[in-house]
Amino acid sequence: MAKKMTMQQIADHLGVSKFVVSKALSGKGGVNEATKERVIEAASQLGYFSQKNAYVKKPERKLAHSNSKQSVIVLMPNIRSQTRESLYWGKIMEGISLQLEGEGLGMVIISEQSVDSVLDILNPNGILGLIGVGQISTPLLLEIHRIGLPIVLVDHEDPLIPSDTIFVNNVDAMTRLTNHLMGTGHQQLQFIGNVRFSRSFRDRFIGFRSAMEEQGLKLQKAGEAMENLIGLEDEQFEDEIRSWLLSMKKTRTMPTVLVCANDSIARTTMKALIELGLNVPDEVSVTGFDNIEVGYSGLPTLTTVHVPKEAMGRRAVEKLLERLVKRDEPMEKIMLAGDVVFRDSTAAVKVK
Repeated sequence: MAKKMTMQQIADHLGVSKFVVSKALSGKGGVNEATKERVIEAASQLGYFSQKNAYVKKPERKLAHSNSKQSVIVLMPNIRSQTRESLYWGKIMEGISLQLEGEGLGMVIISEQSVDSVLDILNPNGILGLIGVGQISTPLLLEIHRIGLPIVLVDHEDPLIPSDTIFVNNVDAMTRLTNHLMGTGHQQLQFIGNVRFSRSFRDRFIGFRSAMEEQGLKLQKAGEAMENLIGLEDEQFEDEIRSWLLSMKKTRTMPTVLVCANDSIARTTMKALIELGLNVPDEVSVTGFDNIEVGYSGLPTLTTVHVPKEAMGRRAVEKLLERLVKRDEPMEKIMLAGDVVFRDSTAAVKVK
């Protein structure tokens, strides 16, 4: 049997006092943020959070068979484009809501990112667990974990906090899309999107890169502006995209296809290409990812990957209810399949 990991062992590992470790893990303050982050990371690496009864309070939480109303916390911090009005995140929320309603459970939505504010709001009594949607900070997840609420994360994972996660299979779907593009003659492909923005963006790039490398094709070097794109659902980066595309048009280094990390980036890219007098898809093909429902007035319909957003939300609820019954089972990373949707923004390379 493995020995129990203690605060003293964490302290010895870091060369600090047990008091510092205790303060950092208690959430009550008394240590600076840099030290707190070091302690949390070390505790996670040493398996402190994962061992039974060592850290979290695990009150028994079961579905009640009485008339008492039980609820699930749905945490979606209102950062960047992560809002209920989003064509992507909103669909996931809709799936969560419909599944909870079908189970006879309530939903409490929290969009606050402040740890203290969330803890003031959160009363564990009557709360079955938490579903996190999108990017959520590690300190906030740590506080939820400390309370003992089971956590399911949708389209996000935290390397320090153990939880079940729900993703679309980004790597596989992007690999299939990229292989199709290469199969229609494209050899100059450019990925557009910030791989540091989210796990999904990174996995999409990994799928793209893997397909390219298998065919012996070199990755194109993106400009700094393209590497910083995060794919907001507005046109914040339209000027940067237009400038980047214009420079490639002038130097005749334009790729034959632009593989965008999501549909928002793809839509803005197509608009800029057309304004520069380039035909989509005859001169440049464009692909997206997510299959959000948007109008494409004046733009070709977009080849993309359909992400089953509502299904991700429903599966998160199912996983949370499963976790309530099987608290000590290994954590799961659940992958839903994404389907490539071929539309008018891509075409085979014309033989000259």
